Amino acid sequence: MDTPLLVDTHAASAATGTRPGTLRIWLHRGHLTHHGHDRAGRALVDLHELENRLAAKAA
Repeated sequence: MDTPLLVDTHAASAATGTRPGTLRIWLHRGHLTHHGHDRAGRALVDLHELENRLAAKAA
């Protein structure tokens, strides 16, 4: 299993092209694992998990 690469939703958005609002919806619906918040209060997600989800959606 890969070590989680935790980033905030804005960094995840920049890395994948997925809108931050979409990421927040996926977190709320349980499609992505919520890994807490950073010091600024932004939700943290695992970038590897997000990339795997996007690859699965594209297939």
